[in-house]
Amino acid sequence: MSIHSTAPTRVRLLTVLVASTLAAPATYAQSQSGDTQAKTLDQVVVTGVRASNRTSLDSPVPVDVLSEQDLRNAGAVNGELGAALAVLLPSFNFPRQSNSGGSDHVRAAQLRGLSPDEVLVLVNGKRFHTSALVNTDTKIGNGTTPVDFNAIPISAIKRVEVLRDGAGAQYGSDAIAGVINIILKDAPSGGEVSADYGAYHTHFRPTDREITDGQGGYAAADFGTTLWGSGFFHAGVETSHHAGTNRAGYDTVPDFIADPTPANLALQGQRNYAAGDPPNESYNGWFNGELPLNEHASLYAFGTYTQRHTIGDNYFRYPDSDANVPSIYPDGYLPQSIGHNRDAQTAGGVRGTLGDWNYDGSLNWGRNAFDYDLRDSLNASLGAQSPTYFHIGSYAFNQSTANLDANRQYDVAGRPLTLAVGTEYRYETFRTGAGDPASYAVGPIDAPAGAQAGGGLQPQDAADLSRRVQAAYAEVSSDITDTFFADAAGRYEHYSDFGGNWSGKLSARWEFAPGFALRGAASNNLRAPSLSQIGYEATTTGYGADGKLVTGRILSVNNPLARDLGAQPLKPEKSRNFSLGITGQLGSAFDFSLDAYQIAIDHRVTLSETIDNDGLEQYIQQNFGVAGVQSVQFFTNAVNTITRGAELVGNYRTTVANGNLLLTLAYSHNNTQIRSVEATPAALIAAGADNVLFGVEARNTLTDAAPRQRGSFTAKWDNKQWGLLGRVTRQGATTRVFDFGDGYIPTQTYAPRFQLDVEVEYRATDRLSFALGGDNVTNQYPTRSNSDINYGGNFPYDVISPIGSNGAYWYGRVRYTF
Repeated sequence: MSIHSTAPTRVRLLTVLVASTLAAPATYAQSQSGDTQAKTLDQVVVTGVRASNRTSLDSPVPVDVLSEQDLRNAGAVNGELGAALAVLLPSFNFPRQSNSGGSDHVRAAQLRGLSPDEVLVLVNGKRFHTSALVNTDTKIGNGTTPVDFNAIPISAIKRVEVLRDGAGAQYGSDAIAGVINIILKDAPSGGEVSADYGAYHTHFRPTDREITDGQGGYAAADFGTTLWGSGFFHAGVETSHHAGTNRAGYDTVPDFIADPTPANLALQGQRNYAAGDPPNESYNGWFNGELPLNEHASLYAFGTYTQRHTIGDNYFRYPDSDANVPSIYPDGYLPQSIGHNRDAQTAGGVRGTLGDWNYDGSLNWGRNAFDYDLRDSLNASLGAQSPTYFHIGSYAFNQSTANLDANRQYDVAGRPLTLAVGTEYRYETFRTGAGDPASYAVGPIDAPAGAQAGGGLQPQDAADLSRRVQAAYAEVSSDITDTFFADAAGRYEHYSDFGGNWSGKLSARWEFAPGFALRGAASNNLRAPSLSQIGYEATTTGYGADGKLVTGRILSVNNPLARDLGAQPLKPEKSRNFSLGITGQLGSAFDFSLDAYQIAIDHRVTLSETIDNDGLEQYIQQNFGVAGVQSVQFFTNAVNTITRGAELVGNYRTTVANGNLLLTLAYSHNNTQIRSVEATPAALIAAGADNVLFGVEARNTLTDAAPRQRGSFTAKWDNKQWGLLGRVTRQGATTRVFDFGDGYIPTQTYAPRFQLDVEVEYRATDRLSFALGGDNVTNQYPTRSNSDINYGGNFPYDVISPIGSNGAYWYGRVRYTF
């Protein structure tokens, strides 16, 4: 990742107080200004201990700091924040999944190879809400409701600070893998207008075609103004439109996915499926402001809003199949899911000084609402009377938070000691609503019931849950000597549905020689199961991994049927985190950090394997009077894991050809192993099932479906008029495992791949610039999937490779500042 700045930057105490709930300083820092880039090492960061004088390499735990310029240079397609972070942070994985249900609409991200819901996201230091949509038809992030990174406007961001360490004692639930703090622009004057346009252009070998698709444009504008002298108001809007991509192969129509009838075989050699990025359009707005009340206090407020429309592809339904009504679709059909996503967050408060104390009191509200529809589908049991468009469900998550934080300094033996204390109250709700009656109806015809590619939520599936969380924390930090800094934090949280929990953290830094230091931390952390994991239920009709059409139910752990099959009330995940690192700085030209870590997690919440053994359908009908359920899943604390890893960041700065050159090497390695797995419940064994709660597919998801290694080398040179960037990224190997039953478990490892990104920027004036660039310009693709996995040739590339399967992306950008 690139790291650069023009000059040492000191952040005012008020800025620190904006994020007064934060708790660990930074590995290195960066900022961007004007037309030159040079690395500085003494920028104060707000994601750190509450001592206000901690700077880049002073930190006891690693923090990555990404500037506004870094995000621009990431070449993210249509302003996707998640895609930019994946380019810049080797420890951050943001796969492009296709034909993956909810993941076609809300992409899940991983930090340090852990689950998407094990990282906490903040905006201006305040907790950001998760999405409402439950991802249950996906690989990475299966069973999670992750934060939707792309709901945060990238044009609103001043910088991003990524704490790579457990931080539950400072922030509370979810901060097992780390914390990502997104800081909004706050300039009291000026602004910018920018636009870019890009498209994929690639030679697609599976079909031997030149393809240009995924065309899209992105535009953004923001401005700042002064309020009452020292106050400010900064706001902006952005929009993006992106056509879909398709990297499906030619269909061989093997008999395991379709009966070999003349109508079906007539489709051989055609591209009947679609695999790629979904078409999407989004509209975003945001604001950030501060208004002084007097010389001791200020009001502040900020907010973001996103509205996004996306279309995802599903599996093709053949003309002669029990999933089709030939009078409606004589040539078969490809159902498409439609997502209507609305996301909002707003926060406001008062911060200032009272005597020797700095305080920050705030109210924060966030909401995500998602409406899920299907088009080009049908309910085969309704025959020719079936509609082809369905509303299949609605989802809503609300989070309201109140915080009061305070800190002050004491003089202890001539050294400053910082004490911080605070309280938090959080109220969360999760609701789902039923789909159209036709989307789940059981019609008069003996055929699969419910809308194909995702039966609608039934009234019995509707969830309405809430919880209350109270917390209090204290933190103390100080330079014990000239070379030794220590920080200790403790937090107590009480959940209305799980009771109380204590978490703590100790971290320290020892400068054993000028410019060189050892640092380390130990903590215990907690993640409470999300309300969706506790109460979500759904009935679906779709194709399993073996190509067979299956009607199944996802059951809440409170459902009597799930309890009868061995489901237990969910417990919180608990982790024990340890890290040890070394940092070094040689003058102003070179710096590095190397950190090793271990994260042991007990009671990880996962969605069980699909339980679909012979006799299950009859068992459910006989014991519960529910007909037609061929498979079930429910959430479980079935597994304990341990993750070990190391992360390296190095920067070298020099002047070349009358310009500044920054070379950055970043590398991340992590390895997750299964420590233990809960035994299959006796009730499931009695029903004829065995080894199904946490099987080979679920193991694969947690251990090696995401790359264990990722690394990048970035070279960035610029002077007053030109900017040049080249970045080589190595995506590590990934492995895919399917369990088709009867001992048939096809497995394939996809080899590592190198990706080259380039950009050249020309600054026509101090205000106007133009840029041309490309991502993956050498048109690299993952390893081709073998015949056991490529679904009859339709999916030549698997969705789990971080390099994606779209090929080279080219773009142009124009930017005007004022």
